[in-house]
Amino acid sequence: MRRGLTPVPETAKTEPLEAQRALRTEFEFELPRGYVDRSGTVHRHGVMRLATARDELVPLHDDRVRENPAYLTIVLLGRVITRLGTLDEVHGGILENMFASDVAFLQDLYRRVNQEGHTRASVTCPACNRDFTVDMAGGRLGES
Repeated sequence: MRRGLTPVPETAKTEPLEAQRALRTEFEFELPRGYVDRSGTVHRHGVMRLATARDELVPLHDDRVRENPAYLTIVLLGRVITRLGTLDEVHGGILENMFASDVAFLQDLYRRVNQEGHTRASVTCPACNRDFTVDMAGGRLGES
């Protein structure tokens, strides 16, 4: 062993590699506004899974998408959002009644997890011009 270096425990050598190899397939999120159901309950916390090729192909055969290509987003998100608050199921009808800002948030989250593999975004503070990273999946205010 070279002078000045301390040996690294065996577990410390393998844990980060194993963590890097583990594929994250589900991403929790917190909607900016939240879906309000018929009883007035607001559902904000949810889970989106990674999309499969089938998830992206099946909506292309959906009549709603054929009539209006913009509907693709609604059908696709309905396939990959596995949980939203206490709702039993997330489907196009629910997504149609979400606030536009929440749908835009979900579209961006979908793009991030399926193309970039994470939910982080680089931003610049408008007050001090300092660059930093935020987690787009959310959390409570003040948490990072």
